[in-house]
Amino acid sequence: MPGRAVHEETVGRLYTAEQRRRRDETRWTMVQGLLAPVQFLIFIVSLVLVLRYLRTGEGYEAATVSVLAKTLALYVIMVTGSLWEHAVFGRYLFAPAFFWEDVVSMVVIALHTAYLVTLVWPGVAPGTQMAVALAAYALYVVNAAQYIVKLRRARLERAAPLVEQHS
Repeated sequence: MPGRAVHEETVGRLYTAEQRRRRDETRWTMVQGLLAPVQFLIFIVSLVLVLRYLRTGEGYEAATVSVLAKTLALYVIMVTGSLWEHAVFGRYLFAPAFFWEDVVSMVVIALHTAYLVTLVWPGVAPGTQMAVALAAYALYVVNAAQYIVKLRRARLERAAPLVEQHS
């Protein structure tokens, strides 16, 4: 009917048409698309170095530098991710579409930060430091899987048109 508002049906969808437009137009989408695989590659290298250190007792410095690089990459992707979320959803964190991914991301950041604390806290053994790094990495894998599932869902939704509902 003329004069009635048109609303997009978003039940079960990640994005409204407007959010999808903003997602596609913001530079932060490309930044995230570049940083995510870089962070993952840093993670793989670091995981190998940490496991090597734990297995052989050799390469502590290389493992430590790699965990520091992974932590820095995580912080950068988290800041740019919150800018992306703000550009798309109008809030820096915990937008409903990515609420649980953000919750797990906060724990991942907390664990990586705990690793940094172990480096400066007197008396923390290198093995304990690496165990904290591995705990952070395990949850990072869970979090990365969450985002991969969301990316796949977004691609599937792109193929299905938004349904308009007249009220």
